[in-house]
Amino acid sequence: MGTAIILAYIGLGLMIGLSGIGSAIGVSIAGSASIGALKKNESAFGTFMLLSALSGTQGLYGFGGFFLINTSGILSDNITMLQGSAVLGCGIALGLVCLISAIRQGQICANGIAAIGSGYDLFGKTMVLAVFPELYAIVGFAATFLIISGL
Repeated sequence: MGTAIILAYIGLGLMIGLSGIGSAIGVSIAGSASIGALKKNESAFGTFMLLSALSGTQGLYGFGGFFLINTSGILSDNITMLQGSAVLGCGIALGLVCLISAIRQGQICANGIAAIGSGYDLFGKTMVLAVFPELYAIVGFAATFLIISGL
């Protein structure tokens, strides 16, 4: 097995692993805030659940990047070092962007959840603000698409 394919699979592992870890952390941060907020306002469980689940999408971007690469035909015995390095770069970039984006999004959602639990009507505003970190995960996914399309 060549070095290029090894680099590519390391990239795929980082892409899926880091984005999944970020989603797990982000969802846990917001979920923990939900447990505390439910003590004050049990009727807002649906709102808390939606905000808690929001940072789970970054893991999906990591899987989407894997799917793009896996279906591109690049992963074969004929992969070049350029292609293997590109997949590694995509994996590092998308994985890290999704990791940080999911954690920060979970923190924004946790703050919104705490405020809603205290009686403030901030669901819509929290959703709007929580979408901003998501934008960077989308940009990372789009960059992965463009890089793989150019190979």
